Amino acid sequence: MALQDFGLIGLAVMGENLALNIERNGFSVAVYNRTASRTDEFMTERAQNRQIKATYTPEEFVASLSRPRRILIMVKAGAPVDAVIQQLQPMLDPGDILIDGGNSLYEDTVRRTTALESTGLRFIGMGVSGGEEGALNGPSLMPGGTAEAYTALEPILVKIAAQVDDGPCVTYIGPGGAGHYVKMVHNGIEYGDMQLIAEAYDLLKSVAGLDHLQLHEVFTKWNETDELNSFLIEITAQIFSYVDPDTHQALVELVLDEAGQKGTGRWTVMSALELGIPIPTIIAAVNARIASSHRAERLRASKQLQGPAASFNGDVATFTAMVRDALYCSKICSYAQGMALLSAASKELAFDLNLSEISRIWKGGCIIRARFLDKIKKAFADEPDLSNLLLAPEFKQSILDRQTAWREVIATAAKMGIPVPAFSASLDYFDTFRRDRLPQNLTQAQRDLFGSHTYQRIDREGIFHTEWQEVKEAKV
Repeated sequence: MALQDFGLIGLAVMGENLALNIERNGFSVAVYNRTASRTDEFMTERAQNRQIKATYTPEEFVASLSRPRRILIMVKAGAPVDAVIQQLQPMLDPGDILIDGGNSLYEDTVRRTTALESTGLRFIGMGVSGGEEGALNGPSLMPGGTAEAYTALEPILVKIAAQVDDGPCVTYIGPGGAGHYVKMVHNGIEYGDMQLIAEAYDLLKSVAGLDHLQLHEVFTKWNETDELNSFLIEITAQIFSYVDPDTHQALVELVLDEAGQKGTGRWTVMSALELGIPIPTIIAAVNARIASSHRAERLRASKQLQGPAASFNGDVATFTAMVRDALYCSKICSYAQGMALLSAASKELAFDLNLSEISRIWKGGCIIRARFLDKIKKAFADEPDLSNLLLAPEFKQSILDRQTAWREVIATAAKMGIPVPAFSASLDYFDTFRRDRLPQNLTQAQRDLFGSHTYQRIDREGIFHTEWQEVKEAKV
């Protein structure tokens, strides 16, 4: 019996598409799904006449694979991954490789790596970005684990990944949970990017009064620029052009304004808080999705809480250009926050991340793919220890040239009562980062007064405590 080169468990759409991608690139595949009817459907439709073998029990699945076995698990993150591993483990041999391709929490990946590799098995936690289309035609892949395990998988991964001008969109990320950590932060940046685009849309629609055809035209033009060319801008333009065949209205305006999330944005926020890295744009994006879910409460409040009665009297073309500039500045800040978090995690968790290479593999296949990632790649290639993307010459000058428009857009939003939490958080991040003195001197004085937490001074060395209730007259 001919043995298959690769095994895949989990035939939801992502799993199906990855199986087809792997087979198309010259590797035979064995597939298994807990629900046999799903396997049958896949085999009779999409997998017909391909080098894909259906199996119907874990035992049959494992027996159908050549050694060392290479098995990609595409099931829901959490307990289902552990269940699949526990089911397979007794049937596997030392040197076999398990790959978790879901959005698993990186700490779970660390735990699984430690447990499995102590038995002689090898484990890879691999972020997969690009959605259904990317999985089929070439995703961005972020594999973490032992370098030896990655080397054994590399011939397959470099072929199935998206291909860009400087190579396949896959690289060895780092040990343990590094791959899933990078994918988590990727998703956090994605949250920020999507929220910023949503706020730009709201401003152009609610302030400038653009209709869906005008919005389609604006976003199409933006996608032709070096600054904003990206997958997310491209699909946004596409969305605005779609007219609902039943109502003949722009379909986007009929979509319920409650955004979902699967946890990676929240995990990014939690990790940033633990590592002490500010990511206000990403936090604002997560909060915006949470706030959108309280729709019934918002509808009640909209009937009782009135905003300003201001109206827009400016030039629409000028305002549209300013929103473009504000979006680009805010986008830079969102990526700067994500990269700063990766840098801190690399040191704290011993991932030894190559931020230039990570930027490169995000150029194709993934949801946040964008032309300006070339600039991020170059910034970290030129200065691997760059402390913050805002200090890279390219991005520093971009913001300095556009900050007046950025501030004007946010001021207009405030006057009109339009919430722009991610735009505002990005500007706050920039202004906080560039200030040589912040008001936390008062915070420290307050902490010392009510809790004797002590403080340091700028004019002398040492740790100090003051009995603040003993009021001393300030000398001017």
